[in-house]
Amino acid sequence: MFKKVLIANRGEIAIRVTRACRELGIHAVAVFSDADRDSLHVFLADEAYNIGPAPSIDSYLRADKILEVAKKAGVDAIHPGYGFLSENVHFARACQQSEITFIGPTPENIEAMGDKLSAKALMKKAQVPCVPGSDGPVETVEEAMKVAQKIGLPIIIKASAGGGGKGMRVVRKEAELESAYRACRSEGQNYFKDSTVYIEKFINDPKHIEIQVFGDTHGNVIHLYERECSVQRRHQKLIEESPSPSVPPEVRKAMGDAAVRAAKQIGYVGAGTLEFIFDNSTKEFYFMEMNTRLQVEHPITELVTGVDLVKEQISVALGNKLSVTQDQVKQKGHAIEVRVCAEDPITYQPSPGLIRACRHPQGPFVRVDSYAYPGYEVPIYYDPMIAKVITWGETREEAISRMDRALSEFILSGIKSNIQLHKTILRHEKFRDGSYTTQFLEKNFELLEPEIFREVPEEVFLIAAAITAFNDRKSKDVRHLNVFSQWKRVGRKMQLRL
Repeated sequence: MFKKVLIANRGEIAIRVTRACRELGIHAVAVFSDADRDSLHVFLADEAYNIGPAPSIDSYLRADKILEVAKKAGVDAIHPGYGFLSENVHFARACQQSEITFIGPTPENIEAMGDKLSAKALMKKAQVPCVPGSDGPVETVEEAMKVAQKIGLPIIIKASAGGGGKGMRVVRKEAELESAYRACRSEGQNYFKDSTVYIEKFINDPKHIEIQVFGDTHGNVIHLYERECSVQRRHQKLIEESPSPSVPPEVRKAMGDAAVRAAKQIGYVGAGTLEFIFDNSTKEFYFMEMNTRLQVEHPITELVTGVDLVKEQISVALGNKLSVTQDQVKQKGHAIEVRVCAEDPITYQPSPGLIRACRHPQGPFVRVDSYAYPGYEVPIYYDPMIAKVITWGETREEAISRMDRALSEFILSGIKSNIQLHKTILRHEKFRDGSYTTQFLEKNFELLEPEIFREVPEEVFLIAAAITAFNDRKSKDVRHLNVFSQWKRVGRKMQLRL
């Protein structure tokens, strides 16, 4: 067993990995930027080290600083979480060269699937269905026009190294093609230092289905069934559930088999996810991309299969065989996850600031992965997600009702959040009957606009603001009124010692 693991991440995923380490008797080492000095993941770790200024490019993306801390702390392994350096092949190789275990796939795995064009070629070899499109990079606008005319509009232009909604443009008319092509190349260069783009047929109103896979160093590969991630805005997921309400048993099996073939094609090690576009009308599915890391939505898979994915990552990284075989993996019940973000639910703009009150929901089969607490100041520098609420039920209806109840208990004030938006989505008929697609939010935005923000008179907000200002003046500093101020004092002493 590892003695010490450094968690090269922040927020709720850093806490999630810390908890797994604690249960395994592993010493957890945290890193933090200047903006995260008071973050809960710092206080819960056994050790914590500052790695630089607030911007992630100066801290969480500095592989050299993280490895420097790893050597100083004497760790055996590094868990990258997701985002930041989790899919950075250079960081994975640097860990190997430093004789520190990277708890994730091999550098070769990351490299093979990191470029979408090479990944698509590998998937075709593994006989995994792929979306019709260009056979390789599209070098000019003229070439893009020829591909579009061959496969027919609409098309989607994608940056080969893109991700997270960056470097993607849908083209529905020929007149839009040139500007979309140039925009994708520009975003690819600016965000990923790679201007290569390719083209695929755009599937109207698809569903987004992904399959969780796991491989070990002994050649074993399994899948842990699917997650539906079709409730999205701007290509960012909001709500996920497992199993999908739309995938028939025979298609579920075909997708799982395809995902296992794909992982075996590259000798995959660790946790990974194959993402598919699913045409709900034809029941056909097409490979989209592979994420060579743990996913944000991994808890719903844990709840329906009973497999602790983070502990399994650590076990596989130690060279152990998978703890379960494919025959032993079963889907039981239904799980739903919602992402609670510090953002305006109408404009989706980030809402950083001081959390004045925070109470997480509780009760049977409710899980909350969060780093929010009263008195914590949400920084502007990172992803606005501050919590995930996950519920499980014997049936989908029970899981939805439980989530609705849990969100009603979630108290979060001082900042704006999308909690009310989630409640309106859960109650919408298209979500209830499972027919929603990736365009669900876009098509129903007006219906989903939280009523609380439309119906409350402006005078009520003014009175509430006056009361808040009065209380602030009385208390001088809200931080002195909450028990978590003790966390901060203890945390600062710990950091000074280190």
